[in-house]
Amino acid sequence: MSTIFDISADSLSGQPVNLGQYKGKVLLIVNTASKCGFTPQYKGLEAVYQQFKDRGVEVLGFPCNQFGAQEPGDAGEIGAFCEKNYGVTFPLFAKIDVNGDNAHPLFKKLKKDAPGILGTEGIKWNFTKFLIRKDGTVYNRYAPTTKPEELMADIEKLLAE
Repeated sequence: MSTIFDISADSLSGQPVNLGQYKGKVLLIVNTASKCGFTPQYKGLEAVYQQFKDRGVEVLGFPCNQFGAQEPGDAGEIGAFCEKNYGVTFPLFAKIDVNGDNAHPLFKKLKKDAPGILGTEGIKWNFTKFLIRKDGTVYNRYAPTTKPEELMADIEKLLAE
């Protein structure tokens, strides 16, 4: 597996999505949760998506229930919550694990290519963000405390590449 474009993930509605369809776009990939202190970042993620979607940027949200059981809902509940409370229109995927033996291959690849502090690969909490270049390589990994709006300069840089 050379890039994330060789990986598939299920959409929130359960349909398989080949991430290769995003080749040539800048991606912001985030593990999300509906009942987290960082959940209001959905608003910032949607703002980034609205600002940059016509310029080749996609925001991809991956709900995860591994941190404090903060994403307990099923796909319908997650989608309704995100749309109703934050107006989310960017793609959301089926709930996954980001750590452990059952971690989704996408997050295994992201963690390997962009380890966290002191080289640890594990995702520490919800709303860890990965910014991906148009060629599918990881540009940077951002902590949950980094607000989506703080990534705009990096996104502009990658769009110019």
